[in-house]
Amino acid sequence: MPSIARFSPKIAAALRDGASVRIRAGQAHRFIGIWVVVVEGRVFVRSWSVKARGWYRAFARDPHGAILLRDRVIPVIAVRTRSERLRRAVDRAYLRKYSAPGALKYAKDLASAKCRATTTELRPAAQGFAD
Repeated sequence: MPSIARFSPKIAAALRDGASVRIRAGQAHRFIGIWVVVVEGRVFVRSWSVKARGWYRAFARDPHGAILLRDRVIPVIAVRTRSERLRRAVDRAYLRKYSAPGALKYAKDLASAKCRATTTELRPAAQGFAD
């Protein structure tokens, strides 16, 4: 069974330590900033607004996209997360990372049922982009 593509520890750490990531779903969307967490070395995002024309719905139609990390565009594949264990870990990661008074309300919202249902793992689209 092939292993799941993962970002290098260096990229995962940059995503973990940064406040947000710039993401593009598909080719038609522009890069936008969203909050990101890293759990077990894996990169996760959630949609706060779940808009009909937003990144989450675009990834549902086509899982190919990209993240912009500093000046580097990294192709990604979006994979919906169904594991309740991982969803709980992502809840905790959002609350821990975004615990500042101005951010905590939104972090709590990201743990709501509506947002939890959008839990998405971003994986490198090609092994060559994992480092």
